[in-house]
Amino acid sequence: MQVFLIIVLAFSVSAFAQARRVPQGQTPRAEATLGDGGLSAKEMFDEANGYTRARFEEFEKRKVPVSEALRLETEKEKRQLAARYAAVLAGREELSAEDTYYQGLLHWIAENMEQTAAVFTEYTQRDDSVAERRQRARALVAVANAKLGRLAEAEATRAEYERESDTRLTEVARMNSEIAKAHIAAGDNASAEPFAARAYKASKALITDPTARLRAIDELLDAGMLLFESFRDRGMNVEADGALDDIRSSATIIGSPSLYFYATDKLISHQIESGRKPLGMETYLTSLIRAGKELDKAQATDVQRRIRAREKHYKLMGEAAPELTGVDKWFPGQPAKLASLKGKVVLLDFWATWCLPCFDAFPHLTEWQEDLGSDGLVVLGITRYYGRAEGFSVDEPNEINFLRRFRERYGLPYDFVVTKGQQTQIAYGATALPTAVLIDRAGRVRHIEVGTSSSRLAELRRMILKLLAETE
Repeated sequence: MQVFLIIVLAFSVSAFAQARRVPQGQTPRAEATLGDGGLSAKEMFDEANGYTRARFEEFEKRKVPVSEALRLETEKEKRQLAARYAAVLAGREELSAEDTYYQGLLHWIAENMEQTAAVFTEYTQRDDSVAERRQRARALVAVANAKLGRLAEAEATRAEYERESDTRLTEVARMNSEIAKAHIAAGDNASAEPFAARAYKASKALITDPTARLRAIDELLDAGMLLFESFRDRGMNVEADGALDDIRSSATIIGSPSLYFYATDKLISHQIESGRKPLGMETYLTSLIRAGKELDKAQATDVQRRIRAREKHYKLMGEAAPELTGVDKWFPGQPAKLASLKGKVVLLDFWATWCLPCFDAFPHLTEWQEDLGSDGLVVLGITRYYGRAEGFSVDEPNEINFLRRFRERYGLPYDFVVTKGQQTQIAYGATALPTAVLIDRAGRVRHIEVGTSSSRLAELRRMILKLLAETE
């Protein structure tokens, strides 16, 4: 793996130069023009903005294997290039309005929110700035200040933006969404609600535009979930249910089975987690019927299949956690019954060494065990014998040795539990990997997540903190 990454990084420098048509023997522009004034601000922006696309076109031509690690490295290089070009512009005297505008965009690409806000604020105050660009600059100032937690400044700039006649739904949605997120992060869900509502309204209006639909779906889900959270965290269950149901209705309008399932699953889970399990199970049954009426046949079949796959989870939530069965090895700790862990919050992570999405959760599981273990969190990595290790068929003793080395290689601080057969997986409905199950201090299953994504990991962390704060 290390050799592969070295090869990838070495290629990355070569591809970077060739993608930008740097003559052989010359230094790439990012280094050559530091302080030399060789490129215009717009040329710098165009190059930084198109960096990822150019790099991946080269990867495709050269048949370089694409991986998540390569994507992250490429994005990092893009940010670094933008930061270097922004530094070049900062060293120049008497920047024009256009130069200042592109300097702000370079800071934005570099994710330097402090300088994004400062440079774009300067741009909006210039007499020679362009009206359309002033509006975009205001929107980015509002977003940058929200990300920095400077809510008063963010809200003031948002209000200034919306006083102008030239407004764009994408910018309205983004500003209000980021301000809502900042309020939620500050623990002020009541203040977040009106901004989340504005973001959601703008996103719903966007989905009617076919040219912006894909982006609009992401914006709508993001804003809709913010609105849901602003209600949920204040115990406003009826309003929270309504927000999720409206997302489902929007999914019907645009014909998105993925969005429809996501909203339905969140609605059922929320109703069960908020102590309304009979209503949640009723929603489960009625949603199967409703999907058939609201979506076309293929979409309805897809949604119904995914909802039914979660039935086991819905039924388990709120119930006593099934005991682990068929346990053969438990290391480095000692084997224990789940019943003996009452008083702790237990996270069961069902995984396998061949499951690449499982790897994405490792840093989070490690952080949670190390940071929250003293508060009562116990993470257990649950796997079983698959008869394979590093691409070869192996017997059980050798598979255990491989798992021990695997745990050490990735620095995982929690115990591994290895079972014979699939009884435990079946009991928890963990036939798809990864599956995470949260058990509260009283020994009840409270939350089950399937798959790995930033939103799922964030929700898992929220639930962990919630359960740790509870008493039996």
